[in-house]
Amino acid sequence: MSTTPRASSAIPGEPAHLGSVLMHHPAMAERFFELYGTFWDSDVLSARLKEVARMRNARITECGFCRNVRFDKAVGEGLGEEIVDDITDGYETSDKLTDAEKAVLKFTDALIFDPDLLTGDARAALQKHLSPEQIAELGMGITLFLALAKALITMGLEPEVMERTVLPTPAPTEREAAE
Repeated sequence: MSTTPRASSAIPGEPAHLGSVLMHHPAMAERFFELYGTFWDSDVLSARLKEVARMRNARITECGFCRNVRFDKAVGEGLGEEIVDDITDGYETSDKLTDAEKAVLKFTDALIFDPDLLTGDARAALQKHLSPEQIAELGMGITLFLALAKALITMGLEPEVMERTVLPTPAPTEREAAE
């Protein structure tokens, strides 16, 4: 975990965090937050399953910010800490995770580690529990989670200390919502 910012804030007087750093390129920042908000706003895949994948990515990348943030929509769908605690290596034997959640976790591992993890039974389980549209959305989400975690870590934008925090689920920007 890196808590020493390696990038400056574009907002005078505001410390470096993802939003303030991305404001060096406002158009790009707007597009990124539109995409991230649109992903979370979509109901193709439940927020709970998205959050399960995000938590696995956070554990793998060791992103301190990502590990400590929970989005309220997933919490409202019943994703509690007792379930999050089982999103570790060995999740396959968890009695708290559903079969769909385990399939999502295996897909997450395949995208992050090795595509060959998604063959045979793992691929069949994913296709049993998720539609092609859901798999596509999940793949995009995992890609966003990995990129975001790596950016936070590499730019030194993780907080020194952070308690578990429930935040509002990202939503499309006002411009995106109006379209």
